[in-house]
Amino acid sequence: MKSIAAAIMTVLSWVGVSAHAQTWPAKPVRIIVPASPGGTTDITARLLAKKYTEALGQTFVVDNRGGAGGMIGTEAALRAPADGYTIFFSSSSLSVNATLFGPKLKFDPTRDFAPVVWTSSVPLLLALHPSVPAKSAKELATLSRQVPKGLNGGHNGSGTTSLIALEMYRQATGIALQSIAYKGGGPAAIALLGGEIDFMFATLSTVKPHVEQGRLRALAVTTRKPSRAFPQLPTMDSMYPGFEADNWFGLFVLTGVSKDVITRLYALSIEALRTPELRDVITRDGSEVVASTPEELGAHLRNEIARYAKVIKAGNITAE
Repeated sequence: MKSIAAAIMTVLSWVGVSAHAQTWPAKPVRIIVPASPGGTTDITARLLAKKYTEALGQTFVVDNRGGAGGMIGTEAALRAPADGYTIFFSSSSLSVNATLFGPKLKFDPTRDFAPVVWTSSVPLLLALHPSVPAKSAKELATLSRQVPKGLNGGHNGSGTTSLIALEMYRQATGIALQSIAYKGGGPAAIALLGGEIDFMFATLSTVKPHVEQGRLRALAVTTRKPSRAFPQLPTMDSMYPGFEADNWFGLFVLTGVSKDVITRLYALSIEALRTPELRDVITRDGSEVVASTPEELGAHLRNEIARYAKVIKAGNITAE
């Protein structure tokens, strides 16, 4: 992957002088976020919106459209004209929903959205309530086998990598478990803190303070590389080869939007991701800045759709 400095030099060589690029944006721009306010997706989008507004002198407004695992916001973005005045800032739910909703899906994310930049990625933690005595992912699986219907495993709901990681764990271990859905990472974390569920694969940013303060215990991370936030934790891949899941975030526009607009948005995004303000906020909760090219985001989305499709089909997972 290109370094941020190299990416900026590439962008500068691309910048066009078309009339559309010179006049855009001539009015406020809406950034649709398919999630509720306050989460990682929303916070990152708002920081980017602030940087775009400062750089261009035109207002960028975040429009939260949460619900249905990100589908409500996604479909709202697709109903907008492809004129560059509606931007879509999504998470990895986009790659999950492509298979999860199957024939019901009204769009093709690789066809209907044009990638701009993959901004960041955050691991999931295998986290459990302190009352659960397991000290490793394998001990947790053994413990679940000793319970008639398996332990209670929570997740963040349809369309989330939290659900996919839970299913990956079930498939990798062959254990029985009770899969319990919640409406987002916040409610699921509250349930875990209260002992309502035994464990879950939680976005690191959601449970990090609870792990640090001993209210929850973490056993592993779901990314191939260890997390800088919890370097002592093993990866799930080291125990179950091929086990990988994260919550990634990316900026898209509708297919048909001018390449000049995409190039300009990409350049602004790379510059914003270089600032201490954004980097500090993103990395503070355990996320990693990616700052990809549009091509890299497009390739990543296609790969994620194919990888998660195998898990969803093998587990016969359906939208809730």
